[in-house]
Amino acid sequence: MDRTESRLEHTVADGVATVVISNPAKRNAMTAAMWSALPGLLERLATDPAVRVLVLTGAGNTFCAGADISSLRDPAGDPQALAVAAEEALAAFPRPTLAAIRGYCVGGGSQLAAACDLRFAEEGASFGVTPAKLGIVYAASSTRRLVALTGPATAKHLLFSGELIDTARALRTGLVDEVLPAGELDKRVEAYVRTLAARSLLTQAAAKEFATGREDRDTYWAEQARRSGDTAEGVAAFLERRAPRFTWPAGL
Repeated sequence: MDRTESRLEHTVADGVATVVISNPAKRNAMTAAMWSALPGLLERLATDPAVRVLVLTGAGNTFCAGADISSLRDPAGDPQALAVAAEEALAAFPRPTLAAIRGYCVGGGSQLAAACDLRFAEEGASFGVTPAKLGIVYAASSTRRLVALTGPATAKHLLFSGELIDTARALRTGLVDEVLPAGELDKRVEAYVRTLAARSLLTQAAAKEFATGREDRDTYWAEQARRSGDTAEGVAAFLERRAPRFTWPAGL
């Protein structure tokens, strides 16, 4: 296959699904076809019992430089609607998600990164939310997600100006969770997702749902905990000084 072709690549290994944004000719810009493909790919990975964590990253030295601007001139379809649908599918993914970022994380790239649960970046990465450069009204859901991460002042700065910020400011404002020295990102991500894959998916799934503000599922999750036996297993493993064998949901 032509390595310059724009596409989403994915692998699953040791409980970790890795989705790679690949469009090297355009700094991994997302084409309409790529936006369209992402929800279906995520749905398949969500039903794969081998997947406990998802990592989103970009091919080479760039995460994603945004949407492929040429797609905005296509009279067919609605590129922004496709981007929002992909963003919402990523935000709704039922396992922990982490964006591993190097290089440019701009426009649609920042939109996807913000939809992940966590964001780790390599020093030297650049972040920007750029609809003001194109006269685009940023979606309400995307705006709210950005505000939730960075606070209203930083969100307005990014949206009003379209200026890029560096990793130091991204870390300070909450846009990213960790910044790693050059050459250390992959090692840190690998170690961290290995930790996540070993933890209770029951705890993670409930916490992910509660963190969105949902307040009507306490009884549901308490019942899931009771039926699963994961709490008893976690306590027993701690007392016996061994690794726990969590079984929720059944079949994993």
